[in-house]
Amino acid sequence: MSTRTLEFRPGSEEWWLASLLAAELLALVAYFGLTDAAITGPRYVLYPLVWITVGVWAVVRTPPPVASERARWVAGGVAAGYVLVLAFLTGLLAVYLSSGAGGSHGHSHVHGLQVTMTAPGWGPRISYVSHAFHVYFVPFRVIGYFALGYLVYATLLDARRVALSGVVGIATCLSCAFPLVASVLGGLGGAAVMGGLAPYSLDLSTAAFCLAVGLLTWRPGHRRGHGAS
Repeated sequence: MSTRTLEFRPGSEEWWLASLLAAELLALVAYFGLTDAAITGPRYVLYPLVWITVGVWAVVRTPPPVASERARWVAGGVAAGYVLVLAFLTGLLAVYLSSGAGGSHGHSHVHGLQVTMTAPGWGPRISYVSHAFHVYFVPFRVIGYFALGYLVYATLLDARRVALSGVVGIATCLSCAFPLVASVLGGLGGAAVMGGLAPYSLDLSTAAFCLAVGLLTWRPGHRRGHGAS
């Protein structure tokens, strides 16, 4: 039975993970120690840190496969589009079809740039709202979606090394598509409210995110370290 010794050397997965956890703990202590904020729901404090930790860990442990420059550009373009779709589906980005739409979305009195300091992971929250569009920067969402985008990028490059037919090809494609479906089911909004699941929307989206990362990280045909081969 083989065992693995944890090595906290710079650049190792363990070092990255330990450093990230220490920084998150320090940020929590500083925020709740230096402000009047109180923890009313522990899961709302911890879930954003789960997104950040899982996302960074998945990226660190997933080197991109060796591929041609053209393949990297194509995969990068698809991954960028993928992140934009997630951002639109979950409301981080929105474009209003008419000049009056801003008011209908409840932003008529908050136009411009705003920075809100809140609990680590949720903040610092940065938003820019105009009559034509809005952009929200919520750290854990942005980090999580960029992590998913990177994993999709690596998956697409890896798919070139694995036959896109049979069970392997189908599973690989499903692992890319799942986060898009999951973002609608667990991501914020109408469906959760209509189904009476609004109080659990963050629970659902966190579970969906972790499952998506798992599918994209341990996809069929994926081998750790193949990017260096």
